[in-house]
Amino acid sequence: MNGLERLKRVLRREEPDRVPHFEFMVHEKVRNAIKPGLSLEDFYEFMDADGIGVGDKSAAKCYTVVDEAKRIYRDQWGALVKFSEEAAGIPFEPVIKSESDWENYVVPDPDEDWRYDNVRKMVKRFKGERGIFCGVTDVFDIVKESFLGDIPMFTEMIRNPARVHRMCQVVLDYQLRYVENCRAAGADLFYINGDYAVTAGPMVSPKMAAEFFMPYLKPLVTRVHELGSMCIKHSDGLLWSLFDQIIETGVDGIHPIDPEAGMDMGEAKAKYGDKICLLGNVDCGPLLTWGTAAEVRETTRECLRKGGKGGGLICMSSNSIHSGVNPENYVAMVEIIHEYGKYPLEDHLDNLVVPGSGKWS
Repeated sequence: MNGLERLKRVLRREEPDRVPHFEFMVHEKVRNAIKPGLSLEDFYEFMDADGIGVGDKSAAKCYTVVDEAKRIYRDQWGALVKFSEEAAGIPFEPVIKSESDWENYVVPDPDEDWRYDNVRKMVKRFKGERGIFCGVTDVFDIVKESFLGDIPMFTEMIRNPARVHRMCQVVLDYQLRYVENCRAAGADLFYINGDYAVTAGPMVSPKMAAEFFMPYLKPLVTRVHELGSMCIKHSDGLLWSLFDQIIETGVDGIHPIDPEAGMDMGEAKAKYGDKICLLGNVDCGPLLTWGTAAEVRETTRECLRKGGKGGGLICMSSNSIHSGVNPENYVAMVEIIHEYGKYPLEDHLDNLVVPGSGKWS
């Protein structure tokens, strides 16, 4: 069974031959520490990842230079973004500051061919062997970060909800077309990025989420399904109060069942394992960064034990393999998944031994 087959099976909540794994992002620093000199594609193959993530911000033309010395760029929506040593930039100045800005706003063109170069590159290398995931930024996240900014977004949801809905619809129209084009370029699967919660809980009440989040998530999910594909919703944070709403949109999986927010994989499996595929939840914060390899192995084993029964689990980090992750810990996680994530799980997990030296050691 290959990676694509495993992913499709677990997204249908069925058992494959082994629990699949992949990461939406593995920082170059970590990649080079594990196996220097490999291209991104070669590294995916070296780690035998079942899926390949292609972000919707990964193309160079998604950003234009504003101040190269200060690493300030303008994103494709018009917001100013500050980059550090991390792979992702931080928006700090939104594009819409007045009503006239909105009236004169020109939406990016989702049909520009360059947007799909990275998709086609991965399709050429991995099609039919590993699942090619295209990232789609959540409508809410774009309006919040690039159009209005965090605080104005939340105040406008109360003071001028119609304006927020108009912006959301513009972004949704773009993303619907973007999904269609990714699928035409050969994408197998989709993941929808954008946090609905922080560690303490959701950013808005369930009532507000039902008005401003789900009506723009559900059409994206529906379009993905109409195109014969499946999708995952990503959100960090404490999501319990929004879980049912997210499931009702039709998403096939939820990532990452955030351990730093106190979300337990066993609880998620017990409550929702018959409804949705679960992804995660090996902590990429303190555990993968500062923990020991032994602790990572034990935590990964527990993730497999709690979430893997009957299928419906993709075991991976709780967000991404960022630059601070200890490379040895990432390797330890993958080793456990490959060695002890085989079905039937009980035959392997109950006889856990610490790997000595394997393919990645």
